[in-house]
This record gives sequence, C-alpha cells and structure tokens, in this order.
Amino acid sequence: MARKPRPARVPQRGSPRAFKAVTAERAARVYRLLKHLGAGPQARGSLIRRLHLDIRGFYRDLELLRTARIEVPLRNQRYTLVGGVKEAIARLPFPDPHLTLGEAKELAKGRTPAHRKLKSQVNRIVRGK
Repeated sequence: MARKPRPARVPQRGSPRAFKAVTAERAARVYRLLKHLGAGPQARGSLIRRLHLDIRGFYRDLELLRTARIEVPLRNQRYTLVGGVKEAIARLPFPDPHLTLGEAKELAKGRTPAHRKLKSQVNRIVRGK
C-alpha cells in the first residue's frame, strides 16, 4: 500500500519562507506603494496609475504586503495603511543582494540582531546544518 502524500506545509505569514523571491523592481514599487498609502487613504485607480500597474499586479503587491503582516484594508473604496509607514517599510522583504559567501561572512561580524541573523545563515551553510 502506498503512503499517503503529506500536505505541503504553508509558511506562516511574515516568516522569511513565506516570501517568494522579490526583484529589486518589485521591492521599489511596493516601497512606493507604502509611501503613497502613508500620505493617506488612496483609491485603487489612483494607485494603479501612479505605480504604472495593472489590476493583477496591484493585487499581487497587496498580497505581498499582507504576507509581510502589513495591514491595508479597504475602507470607503480607499486603501488605508494601518500603522506607520516606517514600521511597514521595516517589514518589507529585501531582494537577494547576490553576495558571495566571503561578503556575507564579513557583513555578519556585527552585534545587532540583523548581524546575528546573517551569521546564523552563514553558519548553516558552512556547517551544513
């Protein structure tokens, strides 16, 4: 008797694995989207024109924000950013900088949480864990 296939584990929203690879172009566009929303509630049509997007791209970017646990509800036919722009920007995924292992090791030498996170990733690669 064959084994039952396990259901794919869905990463939790906001976890690093929940994000697909984000291009530099998309990261810049989502950043601009947050800046516009930070200025106040915005209509979808206005955002689409400013960001040079189609409807499908707009909703994909909204889903990326929601995956990053950035709330952007629709109220009175306008999208509104819940919370501050600075906090929202801090949650955005960053595109792969294409570092070499040596560059990553050099950047991992600091003592901040970001340095420790990078150091942990480097150690998993080097130690095979």
